[in-house]
Amino acid sequence: MINLLLFPIIIPFFTAILLLFFKEQVRIQRVLTVIGLSAGIAAALSLVYKVKQDGIQSITLGSWPAPFGITLVSDMLSALLVTTTLIITLIIVIYSFSSIGRERERFFYYPAILFMITGVNGAFTTGDIFNMFVFFEVLLIASYLLIVLGGEKRQLRESIKYILVNVISSAFFVITIAYLYSVVGTLNMADIGDKIASIGQPPILSVIGVLMMLVFGIKAGIFPLYFWMPGSYAAPPVPILALFGALLTKVGVYAIMRIDTLFFVSDLGFTHTILLVLALLTIAAGCIGALAYFDLKQIIIYNILIAIGVILFGVAQMNEPGMQGAIFYLLHDMLIKGALFLLIGIIIYVTGTSNLREMGGLIKTHPSLGWMYLVAAFGLAGIPPLSGFVGKLLIVQGGFEHGRLFSTIVILASSLVVLLSVIRIFVYAFWGEPKVLRPSDRSIYRRMMFPAVLLVALSVAYGVGTEWIYPYISDAAHVLLNPDSYITAVLKE
Repeated sequence: MINLLLFPIIIPFFTAILLLFFKEQVRIQRVLTVIGLSAGIAAALSLVYKVKQDGIQSITLGSWPAPFGITLVSDMLSALLVTTTLIITLIIVIYSFSSIGRERERFFYYPAILFMITGVNGAFTTGDIFNMFVFFEVLLIASYLLIVLGGEKRQLRESIKYILVNVISSAFFVITIAYLYSVVGTLNMADIGDKIASIGQPPILSVIGVLMMLVFGIKAGIFPLYFWMPGSYAAPPVPILALFGALLTKVGVYAIMRIDTLFFVSDLGFTHTILLVLALLTIAAGCIGALAYFDLKQIIIYNILIAIGVILFGVAQMNEPGMQGAIFYLLHDMLIKGALFLLIGIIIYVTGTSNLREMGGLIKTHPSLGWMYLVAAFGLAGIPPLSGFVGKLLIVQGGFEHGRLFSTIVILASSLVVLLSVIRIFVYAFWGEPKVLRPSDRSIYRRMMFPAVLLVALSVAYGVGTEWIYPYISDAAHVLLNPDSYITAVLKE
């Protein structure tokens, strides 16, 4: 038993509560937020080291043994996701200092971010299916505040759709948990996996598996449940969009990965075939959207869909290269989407528009922005040796090993669409004749560039340092492919 895995959850939580007492002191809020997130990162990195050295860590709260107490579990996948979440959040918070505006900062912007991170890290760490619902609600309630913060007409309109969709999916979540509990008689995820393994997968559990895919599919934005995402994500300012795009959909993806490898592994021909088909349809929908729009935000948002499809395709293979590729690509996508959203935020700040047709020639006035965007774009498309390459290579290898020739070719073809969509931004915004730019503060531009460059550099290091990172990815994939290790680690406590 170890308390270390609590720290990445409770440090943001108590920091957020502390910030509530400094509503008007923006500078104090900024300093405390950076300190809180830095402390969280230190705890998360220690957790990664501990899991690497000693294996899966778990704690059951309230002195009740598993499966009766509330269990938190950190395997390598959970620890890596928690660490990446905190790092991205810290960088986006620094970016916010120059871009979000003081009015929003005074209106509980930083507490809302920290409460949201509490929910995100809790969902990544919980070993109890009902508490996963609770942490989902924590992050969603904080995101409701963030999406309406500022009170612009578009934000209020899109927030209604966002809140309505998530309230409905939460209701489905509770109903599905009740169905599951009525069948297996427990809420502890390791115990659920153990009991399902002992009774096989009767039809009622297959139905529950489909319902869970529906619930988490809405949150992850898979086909055809992504309809709310393009409008809702594009409505708030860029730092909030970056948080949503880099982190929130990944919680849904994580939940699908966890339940489809821990619960529903007795009838892969049913559940994982559905997952495979949905993954391919999600990629197709993302490709169409990414090519159809001339709006910067919409193009990158539709690229989120493509990435979700690619990750879930890797999970659906249920073999070692596919799972390793899915985990590697998941972490890559969190980093690179955060970087791209920050960079397009700078483009919008400089040009005053997100419409590609109204831009041009930025490479002459802002060369560092242009080349940094190009590196991030190549990373997203998977140009070697950048971070998108290794994950997709492993996923493709997993697809071929499984004998899925056609669907694997679709994955490869989607890379070309991703490259085309992001290069189109480069050509329209940075090439051609310069357009008249609105007056902007050069010092603010430089302060916005610093966190964006930092995130791009991290994504490059993630790709170049693959050999160093691979053992951690391999450990994470091993637990997903061998759920007995997860079950034993939790139930032995």
